[in-house]
Amino acid sequence: MKKLILATLFLLSTMIAFPKSYLIHNEKEFNDIRSQIKPGDRVMIANGTYAPWTLIINTTGTAAQPIIIQAETTGKVIFTGDVEQPLFKLSGTYTVLQGITFTGCNMQKGGVLVELSGTKYCRLTECGFSRNVAKSQFTPAVVVSGEGEYNRIDHCTFAGNIDNQELQVKVTKAQTPLYTLVDNNLFKDKQKVSWKNGNGGECVQIGQDPILLGTVTAKTTVRENRFSRCDGEAEVISNKSSNNAYIKNYFEDCNGELVMRGGHDCIIDSNTIKGGNSGIRVNGTGHQITHNNISGVKTGIRLMYGMASGKMETGFYIAASNCLIKYNRIEKAGTGILIGDSKNADWTGKFDTTRYPSRVMQDVAPLNNLVDDNVFIDIKANVVSL
Repeated sequence: MKKLILATLFLLSTMIAFPKSYLIHNEKEFNDIRSQIKPGDRVMIANGTYAPWTLIINTTGTAAQPIIIQAETTGKVIFTGDVEQPLFKLSGTYTVLQGITFTGCNMQKGGVLVELSGTKYCRLTECGFSRNVAKSQFTPAVVVSGEGEYNRIDHCTFAGNIDNQELQVKVTKAQTPLYTLVDNNLFKDKQKVSWKNGNGGECVQIGQDPILLGTVTAKTTVRENRFSRCDGEAEVISNKSSNNAYIKNYFEDCNGELVMRGGHDCIIDSNTIKGGNSGIRVNGTGHQITHNNISGVKTGIRLMYGMASGKMETGFYIAASNCLIKYNRIEKAGTGILIGDSKNADWTGKFDTTRYPSRVMQDVAPLNNLVDDNVFIDIKANVVSL
């Protein structure tokens, strides 16, 4: 009887699928094993420098056993060269891309480095993006797209990239990824873009069309990231959708702002801004701007005029309204809080009024905003209304 039990246990043990590890050296080797990859498996890319691959990663892990695709040694797997389509495109669930370095990549139109397309519970972590160059305007290094949810980009470094957007959450009329978490990343040393209109150099962009799609809810959280010397354009973070949160981020010496370009009902809480040109710029309705520490800038918080107000009207800019600005600490600034910037700005000929059916005069004043219990230290003018 004992022998029968032992034999049965041995047979059962051989039937259990233990996680496997694979070492690959090229995309063919990955494609050869792709159908064999199971939850808990680990795919390691051998150390080395590679020309860009085109990997479609549609693996399915589980919460307890995610699939991990990683560098053999973090920082020693390097991709460089011309990129014309996504280098890594994830479309599965519970899959982690870890420890890969992208440097000196020339990103052509559509040549993003990592795309999470319709993924759920996938993660990009400990990857490095440095000295990559966008050859087409508005090209991001990393994009989260499709109808995914609960994806995470964390502990990555974006350093010295040129003419690109670093990280984009793509919001379209048909598809919006939800509950994306962007945390504990470092963005640094981003020079001003060379594009004629000065746009397309954001570090983080949540949504792309604030005029027609600003009311779309993305529920992205951007927290505990560091932005150092990010001068790509006027918007270091560009919010263009609704119900997002920006919490405990740290900005130092950036020639750009944390910007609510569009969208509504966002939380901007407990961020620190030191140096640079300005702090937080606000358009839209229902934002909560609280517990932020801002110092050494020209203007701490700017509430902007618009062409329209509220969530139902179409305007190239929506006036700041029904926002809460409370418990912020602003010091060593020219103006603490400016209510009514860009008053009567004339945008005639500066945007397509057929595509965007908006008035061209920025003459709708901020309204119904609660500004209270803020602390001002060494400020020339605490609160200015125009």
